[in-house]
Amino acid sequence: MEDRFGHRISYLRVSITDRCNERCVYCLPDEHQDWLPRDQVLTFEEMARVIRVAAGLGVTKLRVTGGEPLTRRNVLHFFRLLREIPGIRDLGLSTNGSLLPKEVEHEGRTVTMAAALRDLGVRTVNVSLDTLDPAQYAAFTGRDYLSHTLAGLEAARAAGFESIKLNCVLMRGRNEDQLPRLVQFAGEHGYLLRFIELMPVSSTEVLTEENFLPLAEARRIIERSTGPLTVRPDFKTNGPALYYQLPNSEQLIGFIGAMTDLHFCESCNKLRLTCEGKLRPCLGSHLETDIRGPLRLGVDDATLAEVFRATVDSKPKQHDFRDNYQPGRKMIAIGG
Repeated sequence: MEDRFGHRISYLRVSITDRCNERCVYCLPDEHQDWLPRDQVLTFEEMARVIRVAAGLGVTKLRVTGGEPLTRRNVLHFFRLLREIPGIRDLGLSTNGSLLPKEVEHEGRTVTMAAALRDLGVRTVNVSLDTLDPAQYAAFTGRDYLSHTLAGLEAARAAGFESIKLNCVLMRGRNEDQLPRLVQFAGEHGYLLRFIELMPVSSTEVLTEENFLPLAEARRIIERSTGPLTVRPDFKTNGPALYYQLPNSEQLIGFIGAMTDLHFCESCNKLRLTCEGKLRPCLGSHLETDIRGPLRLGVDDATLAEVFRATVDSKPKQHDFRDNYQPGRKMIAIGG
């Protein structure tokens, strides 16, 4: 699949739940959330069918997200279904990490959730970590789970994932002091750390001048501790991050700047499937195509493929975040 602007679509992010065991201020900034009724959420079998159609159209990379995906009951069953889909060569997971050390039954053994996921073909895991200070973590997430997340990272290391990435959302007045510490932590443990600018994806009250910390300023804060960073445009992962190398070190850190990087959308290769069956061509746009309706009407795979093609055809050249974008619903309902 290729959109009108020459972007070849090979990456699908699939949210399997709108529920989460944390309440991050930039995603779900209050305790109240109108969770989707269960009959509106796609079953694992429905999701697997949609993904199978996407794979037939050239999607090779899949990332499972939420909410917190590991809160969904029988989640390992879903990954067993994914293992049987031909064409998916890169399977990843985005998580807050708190449930990775949980013990589960898998293939007749008791193992950590991380070990079970690795055995089922998950290659990479991205873990949200905005601070290493317990009090700050509780303030960021609404939960005192830092020790659980750190244990989850250790479980992920022990499981042998090919890549473990840390995602840190930047918020002025909340975690500037943690940036050098996070860089050091990632380097010591071999994690690939990315800093992410705040985006208007939850409520209009979140993205304010008081809260927004641009990448350029974050980089200056880091360089006071590390010395000058060297840009590495040759190093690429599947996302839009621009990577820099630390002086006298092999360590790389990434910066993801949807708000200040004017070239942010130029290499976009992804679509999103929300847990209730909406295909979104862009996170920073209200455009959606319903695939749950046709799916539950019993249409054939060729018709579902046409829904994908129509969604790709509607993909905008760039997101609307800089144009006074008003979030239609919280990030947790769209998928991380």
